[in-house]
Amino acid sequence: MLQPSVTKRQIGTLEVYSFFKYQHIEDLLLTKHTPQGFQLYKALADISFRPFIANFIREDNREITIIGIDETIKNGYSHVALLTHAMKHPQVKIQYAKLLAENKVTYAGKSLQYRLQNPRQFRYTGEEHIEAILVDDIVTTGTTLQEAKAVLQLQGVEVLFALTLADAKA
Repeated sequence: MLQPSVTKRQIGTLEVYSFFKYQHIEDLLLTKHTPQGFQLYKALADISFRPFIANFIREDNREITIIGIDETIKNGYSHVALLTHAMKHPQVKIQYAKLLAENKVTYAGKSLQYRLQNPRQFRYTGEEHIEAILVDDIVTTGTTLQEAKAVLQLQGVEVLFALTLADAKA
C-alpha cells in the first residue's frame, strides 16, 4: 500500500509540502491524461489531501480557500481538480478553475531556463483578499508555483503554502 510521507521544500518565499517522492509514484502520475488516471488520482487524493485538510482544520479552525493550479479539463477530467476536491469540508472553500494558464506550454522534461522563458501567464478570476492554499500535482523546479503565487498576490490573495502530490526533487 502507498503511504504518504510529507516532505517540505522552500521555494523562494513559498513553503511547499508534498505527499510523495516523484520516483515512488511516477508510473501512477504518468496516467493523469488516461481513463485509469481518474481513478488513480482520486485514490491518491483520498489518502493524502483528504486527511491533510482534516488535520489542518482541527488545528486551525478558520475558513480557508483552496486554489488549484490550471484545473483545465483534459480527457474528461482535471487531475488537479481531483486533488482540490478531496479537500472538501464545511470550513474549506474551493475555487475551481479560477487560476488558469493562458500559455498551455508543456514543461515535462524541460529545463529551468525553458520554464523561465515560457511562463504560464496565469489569469486569476476568483475571490480577492483571502487566505489560500495553492494546489498542484507535481513540483519540479517550483517556477509554476512561484508564478501562480505572484499572480494571486496581485489580487490580494495571501498564499499560506502550497501542496503537491509529488516532489520531483525530494
